[in-house]
Amino acid sequence: MSERPRLTVLSGPSGVGKSTVVAHMRKAHPEVWLSVSATTRKPRPGEKHGVHYFFVTDEEMDKLIANGELLEWAEFAGNRYGTPRAAVGEHLEAGVPVLLEIDLQGARQVRESMPEAQLVFLAPPSWEELVRRLTGRGTEPPEVIERRLEAAKIELAAEPEFDVTLVNTSVENVARELLALMDDDRD
Repeated sequence: MSERPRLTVLSGPSGVGKSTVVAHMRKAHPEVWLSVSATTRKPRPGEKHGVHYFFVTDEEMDKLIANGELLEWAEFAGNRYGTPRAAVGEHLEAGVPVLLEIDLQGARQVRESMPEAQLVFLAPPSWEELVRRLTGRGTEPPEVIERRLEAAKIELAAEPEFDVTLVNTSVENVARELLALMDDDRD
């Protein structure tokens, strides 16, 4: 019997394709459990409570934070997001591989609260490619894109803090590599 799996955290700069890789991997491997975040933002059309997010009030979020029930949490654009600790623990105890897809700030908090977690950095093939992805959406004003690029530089500089780096040259390859890392863990 293999020992219980470690939590695997996938992080990397905005626009690198984290959610695309995770969606691809989970289509092929639904047994991987993707941690569901709690958030204070309102649901978008089609989002389901408990599936995409746990939608909570500001008061509920305050309580979760105060009681240490979140592995990590952060604030973006006036809303807070966090990873409920209990569900992650339950799945790991049950031998289910757990994947957490979060930003750099969250990954650092997980490193603090669960040092045994495996931190995986998803890097773009090149800076030019990341710029193309961040500007390519064509939906945002230049100052927003400028802010994203500045943030991406800082995020890229954090790569040495991670255990493993995967370069996102192909979604299929990275999804396969990520799964292999999670499997290695259980040998």
